[in-house]
Amino acid sequence: MKKVALLVLLGAAALLPIKYGVAQERAALAITVKDHRFEPAELRAPANRPISISVKNADSAPIEFESVSLRVEKVIGPGASGTVNVRPLAPGRYEFFDDFHQQTRGTLVVQ
Repeated sequence: MKKVALLVLLGAAALLPIKYGVAQERAALAITVKDHRFEPAELRAPANRPISISVKNADSAPIEFESVSLRVEKVIGPGASGTVNVRPLAPGRYEFFDDFHQQTRGTLVVQ
């Protein structure tokens, strides 16, 4: 009986992503911070899909990738990389910045 219940539960769990659209493929983006500038300064991503942003810090000081509108923040040490995961977004422009160096700014354009 326990095996049958487990199989039914596993089968239902396997169908959840299909029924509710959870199994969306992430849009993978990459950006580098060099000389206190985002390169590129503008990223583009598809609407209504989760987004993964790989952030490489090529500077000699730590950065804090932050965005109020994206609801993310991540400290990345000098010479290190980190990944910022973003929920699916509606079309629009979303600003991000380095909280340690406020002049370092960029934009995520979702379309």
